[in-house]
Amino acid sequence: MFAFGEKVSGYDELMFNEREVRAAAGIVFLFAFMAFMNGFLTGNNEPTKLMVSVFLFDFFIRIFINPKYAPSMVVGRWIVNNQKPEYTDAKPKRWAWGIGFTLAAIMFYLVVLNEIRGPIN
Repeated sequence: MFAFGEKVSGYDELMFNEREVRAAAGIVFLFAFMAFMNGFLTGNNEPTKLMVSVFLFDFFIRIFINPKYAPSMVVGRWIVNNQKPEYTDAKPKRWAWGIGFTLAAIMFYLVVLNEIRGPIN
């Protein structure tokens, strides 16, 4: 259950399906963009708080449990299940997702816990 990457025949390292990872990134970006634009245009920041919380939860699962159980990765896997996989090394993904988790934790602290909405607030 606790693993990072999958063993693929023909490769020595643990790998990820790049198509699945990119689909998951697109899903997260789409919902984050909609939430942030809703907050910017209407002044209602509740969707932004929800998205930041989901973003943090998703990255927590990706890094500390197993990426295949992260909600965005599950949907991304479902979207690309009929495509030929393109495998990439898992180590750079952990580094990038660690940066994403750090940014998500900072956003969670600022937006959700402290109600900060902009540079001036």
